[in-house]
Amino acid sequence: MCCGPETHRRRIPTKARRELASALDLLELTRHHDRFMQLLDYFWITTGSGPSLDDLLNGMRAVTLGDQIERHVFRNPGDWSAEDLFDKLGAFEAGDARFARFLQGLVSADVLFDEDLQRMTVSTINKHLRCRARELRQTGDDGGYPGFTLVATRLHGNRRPKNIIFGTRTKPDIRFRSSVDNDNDNDIEIVGGNRDDILVYDQEIPSEGLRWRDLHAWWHDTGSFGSEVEARTDLYKRLLKSLPENSEGQKNLFIAYHEILAPSIEVPALLPEVWLHWDHKTVQQRGPEALLRSRMDFFLLLPHGQRVVLEVDGSQHFTRDRSRTLDTAKYAAMVAADRNLKLREYEVFRFGHDELKLLDDAGALLQQFLPHLFRRFRVSSS
Repeated sequence: MCCGPETHRRRIPTKARRELASALDLLELTRHHDRFMQLLDYFWITTGSGPSLDDLLNGMRAVTLGDQIERHVFRNPGDWSAEDLFDKLGAFEAGDARFARFLQGLVSADVLFDEDLQRMTVSTINKHLRCRARELRQTGDDGGYPGFTLVATRLHGNRRPKNIIFGTRTKPDIRFRSSVDNDNDNDIEIVGGNRDDILVYDQEIPSEGLRWRDLHAWWHDTGSFGSEVEARTDLYKRLLKSLPENSEGQKNLFIAYHEILAPSIEVPALLPEVWLHWDHKTVQQRGPEALLRSRMDFFLLLPHGQRVVLEVDGSQHFTRDRSRTLDTAKYAAMVAADRNLKLREYEVFRFGHDELKLLDDAGALLQQFLPHLFRRFRVSSS
């Protein structure tokens, strides 16, 4: 868990910089001498400030950092490691924005003319950045080569999810066991008569995200099942039961997701009816200060804290009281809630209910959508 002011939370610490530098292969990075030196000259001072008066009088020139790089990196490869070079450049002390741009340049097509080498270098760097909720992600195309940008994988101010309330169509009746010690692991308690209708996942979320295997193990431990297969089947039925009876689209999306990916338990678990906000008062009671969108149709917790929301939009999202009359206020509230989520670094993907009216249609749509989704968020579907 990160803490402290935002400027501190978003820092890439020296330790992470040194570790990623030590993992880089300097010989691979310096295949193209002129391009590499152009990159260094752009971000760092390698030529010095020019000869002094004494140097001019003595016919000598001061040795610059560029001279040292030529000697120890190019003429005598192996003298310096990438960590040595970063140290000489001052990369470990540089500001985060400058360091980020340097990494982006380092893996760009301007420096590496080999896409496989680009991706290999990006993978090496990301192993040391993802623990800081950062990664180099492909965000464009540069003359046929991929272009990478350093992005946040989750909002640093957020803690890892600790109590995920899901699988219910009714508002949960909850309370804090201790308002003083509510930073403990199990500080939320379901009370009232609907506790059996509400699921609360309170286990630690691994860096790989919440997968079916994690959810199956948790469900197996909470009940008396004869086998893992029995527990999986029971959980599937329980989650399916939580979906709204009047939304075939949501049911078809859930079923199709399961049918497409069911052979693997290593893929992200699709959580239905997840409570994003909880307020003991109703929207009418709370008034203008009410939190928008209390529940999410579906929620995916992906590797490194990435959060994806899937929403199925029927006519009730933009019409009034089951009629065909457009309700612009309702639509405005929906897009405002989307903006709020995106600012908190949730990714929202919306489906029209008519796209999912038939199970075959839902299956065909997800067959196309899921590979792109997993590729974007670096999710292994094996």
